[in-house]
Amino acid sequence: MKHFAAIVAMLLLCSLPVLAQGKPSGGGHEVGGGKPPAHGPAPVKGAGQPTKENHSYVDKEGHPDAPHVHNNNGKWVGHESGPNDPNYHLDHPWEHGHFTGGFGPHHVWHLAGGGPSRFWFGGFYFSVTPFDLGFCSSWLWDSDQIVIYDDPDHVGWYLAYNLRLGTYCHVMYLGTS
Repeated sequence: MKHFAAIVAMLLLCSLPVLAQGKPSGGGHEVGGGKPPAHGPAPVKGAGQPTKENHSYVDKEGHPDAPHVHNNNGKWVGHESGPNDPNYHLDHPWEHGHFTGGFGPHHVWHLAGGGPSRFWFGGFYFSVTPFDLGFCSSWLWDSDQIVIYDDPDHVGWYLAYNLRLGTYCHVMYLGTS
């Protein structure tokens, strides 16, 4: 019996490093989980269709009802409206200049405060478009990590991707402090 207990104890000790490793990067999540998309969305071919109020973004069970990105294939769900979507039209695009802090997965930013109407990180200020306000209600404005991508279809807007949730919204650059 002592030998059996010693063998079980030895096996448990040997398995601890495997258990401590946790899940791989991205946590095995289909959406979110800390993995930024490798690139922004591709431009929509053709005119596209304007996004309607109460549009559902749930494309699979367990996915959020908000624009999101699939970890497995990089598909940007909810970015299909094209350049003529009146929800993202601006009379004065780039009125506060262009964001120059860095784009894509190699530039992860930590939100430092504010809320959807005005938030900041690294001395840069942004606001979420009114049309997307419902998509960022779960964001933690003082701690979430985001990545900024160019929006290839909507002039004057960027896409802020939340690493924790895997969701994104259209944001306008407001300048620096």
